[in-house]
Amino acid sequence: MAGAWRCTLVVVTLMCVCLWGSTEAVGGARSRPRPQRRHPKKPKVNPIDVTPTAQNINIQQMTGIWYLLNTASKCSHLMNHGTKVEPTVVNFTLASDQILSVSTKTRLNHQCWEILQHYYLTPTPGRLTLKGARPELNTDIVIGETDYNSMAILYYQKRGKITMKLYGRSVDNLSEPMLTKFEQLTEKQDLGLAYIFPFPTYSHCGEVDRDHVINCVPTC
Repeated sequence: MAGAWRCTLVVVTLMCVCLWGSTEAVGGARSRPRPQRRHPKKPKVNPIDVTPTAQNINIQQMTGIWYLLNTASKCSHLMNHGTKVEPTVVNFTLASDQILSVSTKTRLNHQCWEILQHYYLTPTPGRLTLKGARPELNTDIVIGETDYNSMAILYYQKRGKITMKLYGRSVDNLSEPMLTKFEQLTEKQDLGLAYIFPFPTYSHCGEVDRDHVINCVPTC
């Protein structure tokens, strides 16, 4: 309805402009059309660009095992299947001073899979890029909160849409303050409780056979 109303308003406005342009002044003289003042367009701001990163981030301390505890997203797949998510574990390792190698293990149809990716470090500490097949398909990543030892909150933006993930070093340290912090940050991204999906904290995948490894390096 809002889109239709805006469209109607634009049409009415254009009609008014045309009518004003053809108004005749006293004595029959046609008035000169007034130049239309164009308002400069506001530059588009991506949500990820105004997302603060953790202070003095040390990417080396981010390496190692992290368990996915919660995801906040308006992703249609999660909205439809959020109650059927599988336990997921991530392993970060530094492949070089510019690349963070990422191994994600999860289960699909009772089968464990491993997905391999590269996160490229940017000049801004705490900000990374997962490259897509084309630049517009890149995923921008921000390490928003972490204490390195127990929790980390990461932001992922693709095509202007934000997904937030809460990771823990252990499945046993899901504390109330940690959850409260995550919920407060999700609200700032317009991702309330209805868009938060908890992940199982048990039965994570271990070793994955070679036939079930998906190599997404450099792109997937």
